[in-house]
Amino acid sequence: MNKKIFIQAFTKFIFGFLIIALLLFIPAGGLDYRNGWLFIFLLFLPMLIVGIIMMFKQPELLKKRLNAKENETEQKSVIALSGIMFTAAFVAAGLNHRFQWLILPDAVFYISAAVFILGYLMYAEVLRENVYLSRTVEVQEEQTVIDSGLYGIVRHPMYCSTLILFLSMGLVLGSVFSFIILLSYIPIIAKRIKNEEEVLSHGLKGYDEYKKKVRYKVIPFIW
Repeated sequence: MNKKIFIQAFTKFIFGFLIIALLLFIPAGGLDYRNGWLFIFLLFLPMLIVGIIMMFKQPELLKKRLNAKENETEQKSVIALSGIMFTAAFVAAGLNHRFQWLILPDAVFYISAAVFILGYLMYAEVLRENVYLSRTVEVQEEQTVIDSGLYGIVRHPMYCSTLILFLSMGLVLGSVFSFIILLSYIPIIAKRIKNEEEVLSHGLKGYDEYKKKVRYKVIPFIW
């Protein structure tokens, strides 16, 4: 195990935990926000498990994702918009709990939690299938087109998994307002995919043929 990667991953994990906790519990007016704690558990426990597996099985992929720095100008705006979206969604969820604007039944939480876990499992499978997977839009050295598994169904299964995760997130938090805010992920990710496909078509051999073979980008028969 690489000690430097471990420290870097652990530091980012703790930092992410603290930021999300602050964005949820300060607007909520305290720590008695059950859905907030359950969401943190659902988000960070699988993240911890996946991170540990990657540390031992795919340390180079983990290192690549930890040190990712976006070079595409258009993607920087996507990252900024995503940050605004998540901040607004978490704050809205906390305020919804604090002022009891619209309380959802427990059944909504259980169903959305199951969907959230499904999205996480799909995300883990994408990580397993694609060793070239990066947090940034780029063509890597010796990268080849992957067209099997989930990549044989849609061209961007990672974005399919994050779409499932993010759209269920607001309901896990018990907030319709957060769900509505997180719907903005759809145009944000569409913007990212457009630029990403331009980069891949230009720099990755065989990608244009792959696009003809796998017609759908994110959702089979829909998108």
